[in-house]
Amino acid sequence: MRRFTIPRDVFFGEDALSYLKTIKGERAFIVIGSERLVKDGTAGKVESYLKEAGIESKLFVGVENDPSVETVMKGAAQMKEFQPDTIVGIGGGSPIDAAKAMWIFYEYPEFTFEEAAKPFNLPELRQKAKFYAVPTTSGTATEVTSFSVITDHNTGIKYPIADYNITPDVAIVDTNLVQTMPKSLVANTGMDALTHAIEAYPSTFRSPFTDALAIKAIEMIGENLVKSYNGEDQARKDMHIAQNLAGMAFSNAILGIVHSMAHKTGKILDIAHGMANAIYLSYAIEFNAKTAEKDYADIARALKLSGNTDKELVEALVNHIGELRSAMNMPHSLKEYGIAEDVFMSKLDDLAATSVADPCTGTNPREISVEEMKKLLTAIYYGERVNF
Repeated sequence: MRRFTIPRDVFFGEDALSYLKTIKGERAFIVIGSERLVKDGTAGKVESYLKEAGIESKLFVGVENDPSVETVMKGAAQMKEFQPDTIVGIGGGSPIDAAKAMWIFYEYPEFTFEEAAKPFNLPELRQKAKFYAVPTTSGTATEVTSFSVITDHNTGIKYPIADYNITPDVAIVDTNLVQTMPKSLVANTGMDALTHAIEAYPSTFRSPFTDALAIKAIEMIGENLVKSYNGEDQARKDMHIAQNLAGMAFSNAILGIVHSMAHKTGKILDIAHGMANAIYLSYAIEFNAKTAEKDYADIARALKLSGNTDKELVEALVNHIGELRSAMNMPHSLKEYGIAEDVFMSKLDDLAATSVADPCTGTNPREISVEEMKKLLTAIYYGERVNF
């Protein structure tokens, strides 16, 4: 028996945020990242809508990129004092991920991060509060996923929390909230979304449900990503919907070695998650094509690429991803990104071992050894084709 889980409701489109005026509750704890959402009026609008619904609110500001254990526990302590029955996470992946983790420790204060990081090991949530997620970037799709990643900045340990319990109750995908994203963020988050969909499709845990969502997301991203980067309003709106579909796909199908590598190199090499995915994706496709050629050919057809055989279509897909990077001024290798060779080589053994051990490796369509991962990472560093 298999399971497919998404939020109870997804409200989407222009002014979807106004749904908050209709919800029921007494106290809402709002989690955001930086002061940007205060300055641009988004946080105030949320508070106003909640007030209209008769709900008192408290704002938590200051979730950093790669949210920390300390931030999560600080938020959980404030939740304990405020006693919300509603939690609203707003922003990119970091504040929503942090809000999910705060939710766990608010409801179960004696739980530990080590226990939370065991896959599908959480106790039953919603004993105290429901969770509403509002994304303001178009990539992570954490508003519809069963994942949260929290980092202990003292030890460097990442706690990847995976449990259907933390799938939000409601996702609010307001297409007005992404119109002011800077171009670099459009590129990084857009390539993250594309990677989610492409990795979900050949995953060993795929299903007809995830296949349908992944292919539709790929079609929409192919049509809109570069247009969104160039500032077209409708394309940005369509990308916000597309990344949500990709999120529903990968939350249930899981991912592959692109994310395994991105998870492990992000902090060590100081490379943003979406940027890492953008660089790694084409190389991983070359590696995986030995066992997933037909699946990548399907993806190439969805993107309307040319090729007479599956092999030609896979080659077209690899080239297309390179063209996307070029169109959005993104580097094609870790060396081009600016990682010093001696730094990379000094970290290579550890990066390879930890990438293979990452949970996402388990659903990659081709098995990979530590030695193969070292070869793959080396090819990515120098920008070499993968032929092993």
